[in-house]
Amino acid sequence: MRSLVSGRAVILGTPWFWLALFFVLPFLFVLKISLSEAQLAQPPYLDWIREVEDGLVTIQLNFGNYLMLFEDELYRDALWGSFEVASISTLLCLLLGYPMAYAISLSPNHWRLPLLMLIILPFWTSFLIRVYAWIGILKGNGLLNQLLLGLGIIDTPLEILHTPVAVYIGVVYSYLPFLVLPLYATLVRLDNTLLEAAADLGARPWKQFLKVTLPQSVPGILAGSMLVFIPVMGEFVIPDLLGGPDTLMIGKLMWTEFFSNKDWPLASALASVLLLVLIIPFVLMRHYEQKVAEREQK
Repeated sequence: MRSLVSGRAVILGTPWFWLALFFVLPFLFVLKISLSEAQLAQPPYLDWIREVEDGLVTIQLNFGNYLMLFEDELYRDALWGSFEVASISTLLCLLLGYPMAYAISLSPNHWRLPLLMLIILPFWTSFLIRVYAWIGILKGNGLLNQLLLGLGIIDTPLEILHTPVAVYIGVVYSYLPFLVLPLYATLVRLDNTLLEAAADLGARPWKQFLKVTLPQSVPGILAGSMLVFIPVMGEFVIPDLLGGPDTLMIGKLMWTEFFSNKDWPLASALASVLLLVLIIPFVLMRHYEQKVAEREQK
C-alpha cells in the first residue's frame, strides 16, 4: 500500500516539478530582475541585497520600472498594439481556419491524413526562413506584385511590405495551423446523430450548423484561439521583419530594452506584465471549461 501511494505521488508530482523547474523558477528570476536597478556593468543590474557597512545588509526593491510602464505612453501603446494585433490575427485565423477544419472533418477517411499533412507541412521548414520568404513575396518587385501586374489588375506595385498588412499576413500564415489542428480534433469527434435528429425535425443545413455543430465546437475554438493569441502577443520576429516603424509591439520593445538599451530591469518588468496579461484569458477559458463540465454532469 505504501509503495502504491509513493508511486502515485511520483506520477502526480513529476508534472508539478517540471512546471516549477521550467516555468516558476525562471519567472521568479525575471521578477527579481524587474525589481532591481539598472547599471552599466555585468550583469547590468544591481542586486536586491546590499551590504552597507559593518555587516549591515539592506534589501532595496525598485518599483520604478513598473511605474514607468504605466506612465510612459510608449509602453502603453506597445501593449495595446500587441493586444490589437493578437486579437485581429486570432479572428482572421478563426475565419480562415474554421472552414478548413470543418471541411477536413467532413472529408472521407482516406483524405483526412493527406489534408492534415498539408496543414503541418510548413512546420518542416524553419520559422525564420518562412518569414523571410514573405519578404520576397510582398516586396515592391516581389512575386505578388509581379503576378498582379502581369494579370493587369494593378498599374503600379502595391506597398505591402513594412506595413501592418504584411504583419497580419505573416502572423496568420505562421499561426493558422495552431488553430486548425485543435479545432479539427474537436469537430471530428462530434456526434453526427444529433445532426440527423435535427434534419428529421426539419432544420435546414445552416440551422443545423448554428444550433448543433457550432456550440459543440466551442472548446476547440477556445483552445485554438489561445494557441494563437498567446504567442502572437509576444511575437518579435514577424513585426521586426515584415512590419514598419508604425508597428509597435511589446515583443519588439522587450528586445530593444534587453539588447540595445541594456536595461534588463525594465525589460523584465515588461515580460512580467505581459505574462500577467496573458494569464487572464487562460483563467477565463478554464472557468468556462469547468462550467461546461458541470452542466454535462448534471
